[in-house]
Amino acid sequence: MNDKQSKSKILWTLFKSMFMLSACTFGGGFVIVSLMKKKFVEELNWIEEDEMLDITAITQSSPGPLPVNASVIIGYRMCGITGSLVAILGTIIPPMVIISIISLFYTEFRTNKYIAIALQVMRAGVAAVIFDVVIKLAQNIVKTKRVMYIAMMIVAFVATYFFKVSAMLIILICLGIGIVDLLASLKREEGGQEKCSL
Repeated sequence: MNDKQSKSKILWTLFKSMFMLSACTFGGGFVIVSLMKKKFVEELNWIEEDEMLDITAITQSSPGPLPVNASVIIGYRMCGITGSLVAILGTIIPPMVIISIISLFYTEFRTNKYIAIALQVMRAGVAAVIFDVVIKLAQNIVKTKRVMYIAMMIVAFVATYFFKVSAMLIILICLGIGIVDLLASLKREEGGQEKCSL
């Protein structure tokens, strides 16, 4: 009975959290990453900071909207497939409702100068939140003290910002380098274990 109550409580908290985050997120996926970190890492203590960084990397490199991708992973991490479905539901309901309402009054929204000013002001807030996420993600990379990771971050930024290289190409190249690095690490560990057995 306690297990069922505990699972129900986690599912309700998951739905409520995703619903509120999704309803209050303006500016796209990068904004929700910061809010998810505050909610699931700092407030609920469900996920470690390193794991949240991994989730962010996976969701950014996967097709589809970042908030939905993140909700699938976090939901599955907490309560399996049921958790994923509940988290997805909580994530998609607010934008579907809001966009449906806006579409009915699109012409009025587009021509209203007060709404235009409000959106302009919101952009400034969104830019600040995205900047905060970028700084925190960069700090996590620097904390690893891996020269290769730091160099990859700098090269990726230069390639994107100055040379307009496609973000998708950069993600695929970084993924390839990561796989090669992982395989090399596993090979080194196997070599070390063989030496110990000798």
